[in-house]
Amino acid sequence: MAGKNPRAMFRDPITTADVLNSRMIAYPFRLLMCCLVTDGGGALIVTSAERARNLKQKPVYILGTGESAETPMISQMADFTSSRAFRVAGPTAFAEAGIKHADVDHLMIYDAFAHLPIYGLEDLGFVGRGEAGAFISAGNTRPGGKLPMNTNGGGLSYTHTGMYGMFALQESVRQMRGTAPAQVKGAKLSVCHGVGGMFAASGTIIMANQLP
Repeated sequence: MAGKNPRAMFRDPITTADVLNSRMIAYPFRLLMCCLVTDGGGALIVTSAERARNLKQKPVYILGTGESAETPMISQMADFTSSRAFRVAGPTAFAEAGIKHADVDHLMIYDAFAHLPIYGLEDLGFVGRGEAGAFISAGNTRPGGKLPMNTNGGGLSYTHTGMYGMFALQESVRQMRGTAPAQVKGAKLSVCHGVGGMFAASGTIIMANQLP
């Protein structure tokens, strides 16, 4: 989807062969499995729904939030194939927002490395354990798919300044406003999930283009 984003660093198509033939960084991660290193910055304005009604920009509403931390070190994770922090933050936000997975039109998963969207899809409950790879391969996360994901190109192709979460949040806002370069037609609900602290912590924010 980065090909539709005029600000993306990598806009040309990247094949599976390109990824597997890129140079090794730290096994098993190759160069194109790792996020970009770029400059950049961003900001969000948060206010009350009442105040937002009078602003020029179309408001986007926060319906639910959740956050959690598992451990300060990856080596101390209880299970290397699943993040307990993800499994707490996501359901907390879903419960607060009062939504189901089937309600979600758009998904942003912080992708500092290529495996994080796989953890996100499974640990947030969009697919079962071990099903994320096939779900992505089947085209479900592409434009026009069942669950368009990382529509700005993500940290792997758009930008990564060391604090990519801001850009994931901004993409959710753009999708809810209907102004994203790779706009998801009819999108009304977006889930944005961030990762931090060396895979130790996570946060989930659920946004909508209208109040429930």
